[in-house]
Amino acid sequence: MMITTAKPKSGLEDTVATSSEICFLDGDRGVLAYCGYDIHDLARQATFEEVCYLLWHRRLPTRAELGDLQSQLVAARPLPEPVLRLMRALPAGDGMDVLRTLTSALGHYDPDVADQSAQANYRKAVRLTAQIASLVATMGRMGAGGGPIQPDPVLGHAANFLYMLTGERPSGLATRALDVALVLHADHELNASTFAARVAAATLTDIHSAIVAAICTLKGPLHGGANADVMRLLLEIGPGAPVEKAEDVVRAKLARKEKIPGFGHRVYHTEDPRATHLRQMSRDLGQRAGQPIWYEMSQRIEALVKSEKKLNPNVDFYSASTYYALGIAIDLFTPIFAVSRVSGWTAHVLEQYANNRLIRPRAEYVGPQYPQCYVPLDAG
Repeated sequence: MMITTAKPKSGLEDTVATSSEICFLDGDRGVLAYCGYDIHDLARQATFEEVCYLLWHRRLPTRAELGDLQSQLVAARPLPEPVLRLMRALPAGDGMDVLRTLTSALGHYDPDVADQSAQANYRKAVRLTAQIASLVATMGRMGAGGGPIQPDPVLGHAANFLYMLTGERPSGLATRALDVALVLHADHELNASTFAARVAAATLTDIHSAIVAAICTLKGPLHGGANADVMRLLLEIGPGAPVEKAEDVVRAKLARKEKIPGFGHRVYHTEDPRATHLRQMSRDLGQRAGQPIWYEMSQRIEALVKSEKKLNPNVDFYSASTYYALGIAIDLFTPIFAVSRVSGWTAHVLEQYANNRLIRPRAEYVGPQYPQCYVPLDAG
């Protein structure tokens, strides 16, 4: 017996799995748009809170609607005390492991835990977006030996994250840099973690479980973590080394057939449009922090890899030096990805719930010929 289908592409490359109103990509032209709005316009003009509203409602908010969402985020930011106790009790480990466990725990204390209505799930999406930022900031704060800091209701999402992480009110440049990074990372169509969230949601599991599935998927090194690897590469070259050393180190790695992190993308065949903005942020923040070396090394590496391998930098490449210039620890780089992407994950989960069908693809069978003859062990 055989089931004849079109031969599947490895990794489902270019396979259309669903329809969506949330994100548009054109890899040949380097276009990324949320609900029809070009990412360049959003990065230059919008706040992360506006982008959250856009992803959840498919339109930008009015001033009153934005104020209402900001108030909802303010109310949701404080973490339940049992979750803080759990954070203290967990053994030290990978930040994504901790985030996975704590996000799951949040579900137990959500006031709408037993309500699966569309209205309750929207409220959960807002809470998850607020609380995952609080989780990651507090994880970083406690990991550095500090105590939890309560969010400031006056500050916006990006500024609150930096305040809860460092205990100091961030500068305007630092706030804007993180806000832009959050906007750029908010959604990216059916990437691995978003697809995992939609597959989970399609079973009609709760939204917290679907977001945990996304976090578990983001943890994988082939999806998240490249920006941390980029920063480790820069540190391997060394802050005191001449800029030219970056080229020598990368040439040696290329000669050994090693992959240079932060380059290439499954979808984009031109420059990742998100990298355009992060390159500028890396330069500006590096100059302000008195650490221009990381941007200068990154530029040398970018030029070399483009010349030798014809690969463009992706969103991870310049986000590494951007986050480092903000004083963010490397082990928080991937959790910060989740701080932003939870907005897109929840948007996709809500969209899946609204027009649901169980996601159940088929596989091309390439095993032993059917039928095989079963011979009992005692037959011989």
